Amino acid sequence: MLLRSIGKRNRERVGLVVALVAPINPDILKLLRETWKIHRNPKRVFSRPNGLPISENSLGKVIRAAREQCGFGCEFTSHVLRHSFATRLLEQGVPIETIQLLLGHGSRRSTQIYLHLTKPLQDDIRGRINTFINDLFTEGGSQ
Repeated sequence: MLLRSIGKRNRERVGLVVALVAPINPDILKLLRETWKIHRNPKRVFSRPNGLPISENSLGKVIRAAREQCGFGCEFTSHVLRHSFATRLLEQGVPIETIQLLLGHGSRRSTQIYLHLTKPLQDDIRGRINTFINDLFTEGGSQ
């Protein structure tokens, strides 16, 4: 249930191609299978009808069209999706090592660049600190 993708510097990434790297759920798999039926290329899910890979330019056009259809500004890019995906995983408590694997990064430092301290993360950290401090006082720390 994973899709293989070749990324920067010819590195393999596991997940959904483009900028969003993620395990594939059954609904997405169904859509990918329908897309594949257009060309039936044995090596590619996204391909032109003649079997050649789609160009970055074509992919950019599709992303821009989807962005405009959703009413998002030009700052919304496929790379923003990648950053958002990583941050949402972190908000859900997914370990950084797992996020690193899903993004296809060789180092943890590369992954950390993608993670943003959002309001929910700040609130979670604040809550954890408060719980820790409260536990100190309720478990005899104030004696």
